[in-house]
Amino acid sequence: MLNPRPIHCQDAPRELVLASASRRRQDLLNLLGLRFQVDPSSVPEIIRPTAELGSLVREFARAKAKATAARHENALIIAADTLVGVENQIFGKPRDNADAREMLLTLSGRAHKVLTAVAVLDAKTMTEKTRLAQTDVYFRTLDDSEIDAYIETAEPLDKAGAYGIQGLGSVFVTKIEGDYYNVAGLPIARV
Repeated sequence: MLNPRPIHCQDAPRELVLASASRRRQDLLNLLGLRFQVDPSSVPEIIRPTAELGSLVREFARAKAKATAARHENALIIAADTLVGVENQIFGKPRDNADAREMLLTLSGRAHKVLTAVAVLDAKTMTEKTRLAQTDVYFRTLDDSEIDAYIETAEPLDKAGAYGIQGLGSVFVTKIEGDYYNVAGLPIARV
């Protein structure tokens, strides 16, 4: 791993803030060798059934960045949001075990899209850049007993689409087309 280093701008070193409590995102950002602090935003994510997936995930990432920027006036803020789309359905994090089960049953034996929007906001100037990553993920057919066993691990409860490709949920994935890190929660090439 690289030695963590501060971000240097023309005038002075800048604080880098990750607006997420996600351990996965912290680990992925650490891969870049940057020094940063964590200050999650508490922006509610309300999925509107008629929303377009790309627009919605961008909206959530921008809102998180702005909420955290209010507490760090001279920082660069990195915020991200990940959603899963299959046909006309959009999945965020499951509300409970029953919701996770329904998501996994829907994804079973099918392809779905994972979209992550990354917003980088300069809190000093309120200048923002947002990038979107999309990955197609293919699931094998799942049986009820393995869905139930996976839900018992609690892993699906804090992940969009109710699975983690970097964890036990990896056994459901037969193929991906696109950025693996996007599915894990932070497309580092976009950052």
